[in-house]
Amino acid sequence: MKQGDKQVVTGRSIRLFLVDGTPNGILTAEIMNWTGHVLSAPRTRLPDFVKRAETGRTGIYFLTGPDEISPNKNRVYVGESDNVANRLITHNNDPRKAFWDKACVISSKDQNLTKAHVRYLESRLINIIQNAGRAILDNNTAPEYGYLPEADLADMEFFIEQIRIVLPVLGLDFLRDKTKSEAPKPESSSDTLMTCVNDAVPTFVLRSKKHDLEATAQQINGDFVVLAGSDARFTWEGVKGGYEALHDQLVADKILVNNGENRRIFAEDYSFSSPSAASNVILGRSDNGRISWRRKPTGETYADWQNSQIEHSMINAET
Repeated sequence: MKQGDKQVVTGRSIRLFLVDGTPNGILTAEIMNWTGHVLSAPRTRLPDFVKRAETGRTGIYFLTGPDEISPNKNRVYVGESDNVANRLITHNNDPRKAFWDKACVISSKDQNLTKAHVRYLESRLINIIQNAGRAILDNNTAPEYGYLPEADLADMEFFIEQIRIVLPVLGLDFLRDKTKSEAPKPESSSDTLMTCVNDAVPTFVLRSKKHDLEATAQQINGDFVVLAGSDARFTWEGVKGGYEALHDQLVADKILVNNGENRRIFAEDYSFSSPSAASNVILGRSDNGRISWRRKPTGETYADWQNSQIEHSMINAET
């Protein structure tokens, strides 16, 4: 965006370094003017990982991997230690922590993190993961943290903000807030579905006359968010596989709840990875969501709307 004749830069620069020269090995990540240092690696590289100086410092760490009961979700454990390497070795031999296949350690380049700091970070990050609901938390409770001076609290909150920026870049999105809709929620009657007047937050509708279904979604910051109150098929009716597991998982998690005969509704907003992922779950079968979702109020398909956005961006880039 421009403010007067000056360019207002809102981007952030994150420096990634592939220690082994491969994308599936040990990785470091840093943000300019942040004292934090992020180090991650697959569990298979643990012998080399724990040799790193960063793992011997005071810090916090995440253990992540697919959940055995709900494979569509990741399980995550948050911990802290004065010597993270020793804790990782302990967890590696703990049968109760068999789920994890990746470790991520966050320390400070200036080594100014204290035990009190990391206990605070651990407690806050556990609460953030619980509220985000994007992963299954392996911790039982968020531990109490001791007294921190006001200045330290402010520093740790800034530290957390940077962690929440870096981790999704590494494919760890469990600290991301739930994406909130910016339009009125749909109710059972299609007459109550309102048009979103904010062009920056497009609203799309999916209808099935055959099954008497209607769902509404918004694309917000790259997420395709189906709004609470939207309809969905009661069961998966398509061929086995595909998004069947996700449909069943949303039922198990009570995101999709019963609403009359042969129909469920979304009990809350839910973010999907794409329009097709959303339409597959809603219709209970394979579906091309780029065609079936239609923009309000124009009626154009999601694909046509996206293409128009691309053309508009190209025109603006040339002017």
